[in-house]
Amino acid sequence: MFSIPTKLNLAKAAVFKDTPAYVQFYITARCNLTCEQCNIIYANADVRECSLYEINKMADNFAKMGVAIILLTGGEPFARKDLPDIIKAFESRGVHVRMQTNGLASEEQIVKCIESGGRDISISLDSLQPQNQDKINGQFKDSWHKALKSISLFTKHLPQKGSFASLGCVLAKSNLDEVKDVIKFGTKISWFTSLVPIHVSNYAHPRGFRTFDQKMKFENCHFDKIDNLIEDIRKMRKQGYLLYDSDQYLDDIKRFTKGLETSWRSKNDNVCDSPNLYFAVLPNGHFQPCCDFRIKNSYPTFAEDFPKKYKEKSFRDEVFETTSACDGCMYGSYPEITISLRYMSAKIQRAKTFFSAPPKKNNWPLSYEELVDISQDILNSNAKEN
Repeated sequence: MFSIPTKLNLAKAAVFKDTPAYVQFYITARCNLTCEQCNIIYANADVRECSLYEINKMADNFAKMGVAIILLTGGEPFARKDLPDIIKAFESRGVHVRMQTNGLASEEQIVKCIESGGRDISISLDSLQPQNQDKINGQFKDSWHKALKSISLFTKHLPQKGSFASLGCVLAKSNLDEVKDVIKFGTKISWFTSLVPIHVSNYAHPRGFRTFDQKMKFENCHFDKIDNLIEDIRKMRKQGYLLYDSDQYLDDIKRFTKGLETSWRSKNDNVCDSPNLYFAVLPNGHFQPCCDFRIKNSYPTFAEDFPKKYKEKSFRDEVFETTSACDGCMYGSYPEITISLRYMSAKIQRAKTFFSAPPKKNNWPLSYEELVDISQDILNSNAKEN
């Protein structure tokens, strides 16, 4: 899946710990959903979207800096009509592009993005129950069916070799009983599954991505259920199910949902690796440590002097002032990059995921009707077991 330049940049980041292996680019705050756990479209609503010219300059800088992977997210990335050109800007410079979408794109949009080099996709799927998926997505009618139609289109147009597909599944009170079904579904269609637990903040301590809805917080009555779920998921991996997350990340989900300190930052004095191994970019192209925090000064990543600024002590000190005050997150990518590059067992596990034989996609393409049938078969099987 990864090109030789991407692999070399990942290796450099693993050795020196001062190269941005991964960047999250929130290319827009626009979104056609209002998911109950997500606040990012409101947090970034005050910033403009940078132009394609600025994005090409940004891509020049990121190539010079050795960025290995860039996640194009939002909002909803497909809300930008120039998404294929954005993908091409990075891929043509050797920066691997991963797309994150809610799955409401048209076939024309999907084809153009794949033709531009987008071969790494993550689609949100939190349930095999259409009504529950629609609820999680902000009561958006038929969002589950539309997501499955997009999954079908990606299995039709993505090349079977050299592509990577995954389902992004939120871990919430409303779908604890359905997470294993999503993993089963993903495995049946040769897609990995990645989990992100709900993050809740409050108005006194606002965080960019986190919901303010206190009703979504996990409570004591959920903790044993989450612990058992995580252990079941770990067993599923050993049985051959396609799970993206490392064992250490899964263990930290158990700690995080209880409000306990996570372990993934422990090898870096309990501070995350932003900006050394990763950072975020707002829709206007300006640097931020992550999706939750903004620093005082503005640093346009498309500015000619950004690669130099990135190395300056004053810049690092300003970022550290913010990251050192953070009590941690479980947003998936940041913890997993740190875990993968700082912990040997996770490094081996991740290498097996990306560099060993990929899952066979012999059943591709899959029609929407076939996906619905696979989903229903899993639910029917559960009913028989119970």
